[in-house]
Parts: sequence; C-alpha cells; structure tokens
Amino acid sequence: MMIKLLLVLALPLLLSASKILSYNVYDRTDRVDVMITFDTPFEGKIKQSTSSSKIIIKLEDASIESTKTKKLSSKFLHSLDIVPLAGFTQIIAQVPSSTKLKASKTSDAYGLRLRFTNLAPVVKKNTSNNSIPNALSSLPTKPSDDMSQSYYIVIAILLIGIVILFVLKNKISTAPKKAKPNSWLFNVANEAKNGSSENTDGVSIRFQKTINDQSSVVMLDFVGQSYLVLMGSNNVLLDKFTDNKPVTQDDFDTILQNRHQELDDFLNDSGEKEEKDPMQIYKEKAAIISYTD
Repeated sequence: MMIKLLLVLALPLLLSASKILSYNVYDRTDRVDVMITFDTPFEGKIKQSTSSSKIIIKLEDASIESTKTKKLSSKFLHSLDIVPLAGFTQIIAQVPSSTKLKASKTSDAYGLRLRFTNLAPVVKKNTSNNSIPNALSSLPTKPSDDMSQSYYIVIAILLIGIVILFVLKNKISTAPKKAKPNSWLFNVANEAKNGSSENTDGVSIRFQKTINDQSSVVMLDFVGQSYLVLMGSNNVLLDKFTDNKPVTQDDFDTILQNRHQELDDFLNDSGEKEEKDPMQIYKEKAAIISYTD
C-alpha cells in the first residue's frame, strides 16, 4: 500500500521530467564536449560539486533508462558515468585537477553541453618600471640577416638603374644629329615623301605621283604659288607656277609628260648629284627658273 502511494506521489514528477535520449562525446585538442539530448525541453536545475579528481553534475528533473559509462584518453577527461537516481540524473566525470567545467543549454532547451577544458591562467600585470626593459627584450625581432639581405638588394637595384641611365645618356649624346634643311620647301617635301598630306603653316600638297621606288614628283602650294618638286635621295625644285597652275590630275600628268626627258636626266644623274649638297642643287636649279611677281 505504501509503495503504491509513493508511486502516485512520484507520478507527476516522472511525467514532468525530461528523459535523456542520447549523449555524444567530442574529444578536441583544447577541450572535450559532452552533448546530451532530451525528449522535452530541459527545465530542471543543474548543480555541480568538484573535488581534486572528480566533477559531479546533478541534473534535476532528468532521467535516463540505465547507467552509461564512457572511457577516454583525453588530457581533459578520463571517464564519464551517467547514473539514474530518484528524481535526478547524476554525471560523474573523472578529470585532472586543472580541468574545469562549463555547462550551457541550447536555445530550445532540448540539448545540454558540458565542456571540459583548462581555464586560461590569469597573468598578473606588473606595472613597475623595472619590468619594462625585460618585456621589451622578450619581444620577437626580425633576424638581422634578413634586414641585411633586403638592404643589399635595394642598393643593387639602384646601382643597376644608375648604370642603365648613364649608358642611355651616352648613346643619346653620341648619336649623329641629322641636319635639318632650313627651307620650308624641303621640310614640306620630306613630309610629302613620308605620306603626309596635311597643311603645315599654309603649305599643302596639290598632286603627287611616284616615279620609282626612290623618287616621286609633288606639286606643292604656298602663298598663292605652286612648286613642282622632285623628291628622292635629293629634293630638287623643278618649276614654279603662279598663273597657269594645274587644276586637275590630268593637268598634272600633262606637265610630267612634257618634262619626261628632264625627269629622266635627273634620275639618271642621281648618283652624281648625291655627292652635292641638296641646297646647292636647289640654288643651281633656281638660278635657271624665271620668277615673275
């Protein structure tokens, strides 16, 4: 009769208690975690007692079907026993003296984590001035060999750059300078030879025709007058037009046909005229041309 009465009195407690469904042990390098799962949210109290080699956890209003034992070879936890008792479950953990326990429930209270780890030692700060030199001397410093090697690399790069700049400067200063003709006519003729047909200071190219790979004839306009120029290894002024300027390509071709013999003479004598100064050839040709204002 008494046993039945006790069962009736304990029945509400059994119905409200959370049953442990499973537990898992996770052995890490810096800790050991024991994860316990309940069938209902665990709302009971957690009590803890500690000795030199043992931590005892009491989970009130929690039950388990039978005793569970787990052996480990961790430096934080040696063995774990989960024992069912009347109205609570007792967890006995065999641990080293330096191991501490931290318990926390999941957000939904269906899980409980028991973490066994070493607490970080508290370093007492020494504010005395005498300890400052020792602290500075213990700081890691970069090896002097690395500093020296980096310094030599930078110096070598700078020296190589200076040598390269010096060589380039000497090449530029010793390079032969090409003489530039003083006459606007020959400057424009050189531009026409290079394939440019843009106006330069009022000078424009009216017509141009290639004679051979080295020579071509160009009609230049400047200040209301047209100039017929033979360009090749030497630039030669052939004629000057003031009134009867060629207007079409046919007019220009007619002029070239009429001067066919003259052009052949210039081209055949190009070897001899290469030895003369281009300006001198221009003066000689200009002397035989009649200029009218």
